[in-house]
Amino acid sequence: MYGEVDRHANGGGAARTAWDLGANGIKNREQTIKEEKFSKPIRNPQTGQGESMSSGVVIAESGEVTIPSFRVLGARIHAVQIPDVLRIVDHWINERKGVHIVCQTGMHGASEAVSHPKLREMINDADLNNPDGAPMTWLARLHGFKHVKRRAYGPEVMGTLLRETGPKYKHFFYGNRVSEELGRMLTRKYGTRVVGTYPLPIWPLPEAEKVKIAEVIEAAAPDIVWVGLGAPRQEGFMFDFRSRLTVPVLIGVGAAFDFHAGKLKQAPSWMQENGLEWFYRFAHEPKRLWRRYLVNGPIFVWNVGLELAGLKKFS
Repeated sequence: MYGEVDRHANGGGAARTAWDLGANGIKNREQTIKEEKFSKPIRNPQTGQGESMSSGVVIAESGEVTIPSFRVLGARIHAVQIPDVLRIVDHWINERKGVHIVCQTGMHGASEAVSHPKLREMINDADLNNPDGAPMTWLARLHGFKHVKRRAYGPEVMGTLLRETGPKYKHFFYGNRVSEELGRMLTRKYGTRVVGTYPLPIWPLPEAEKVKIAEVIEAAAPDIVWVGLGAPRQEGFMFDFRSRLTVPVLIGVGAAFDFHAGKLKQAPSWMQENGLEWFYRFAHEPKRLWRRYLVNGPIFVWNVGLELAGLKKFS
């Protein structure tokens, strides 16, 4: 079991302008995040320039970002924590060179990528792919990344970034029925600069709609576009629109929109921190999630076992 190092060079309805944490469990973890040991930036020991972090993330003086990673069923997962994510995103926004895609991949995404090569290709081509789930943190540590203590969970990544940065960046919320409501809540709660929202679109998107969406987003000139379509649609959207936009960062977070808007309840903190959120979600949405957890879950465990034992390769 060996980790990898990825180097990412630079590149890669109507709209309305405008957080209540709401969802159970997020407030209880605010203090946890604040007390987390953040990766301390230090000078690159080899060049004396640039920036490196205790997590292994290196931001070179040239702007190139090097992020350690490992593979799960052929999907590349970056060995990062939320403070690393915030620092990398901040660098990309300040640098403003290219459009960068941030994905969230957990058990479900890695499982889907096995049977959908196009999804796996998009996940592996993302500039940053966060370990979104307890199984990913366990596997990260098995691969030698002992600093990965907690998951970089989509709703938590979103909540922490918005809370910590306030009005620093310009945000656009796309592709969820609560986009507009969420934007208003964030403005009240944190002074977040919401420059635009776009509601749940028709799907699949016809070309005329794609042109319209791109024009709306470009006119708003955000620093970050949050995409709430859910996997795998949001990955497809981000990679399609990478060539249509000049926004520094696109982040797919799925149901995080609903959690932060208070439309969906999250599991209690103790369940989240101990890898039991799947059970809470299944108990609340059995008709929608039974196959994901009762069928695909055991298959994921079996396949990971084969991969770790060297009995099967997923590529």
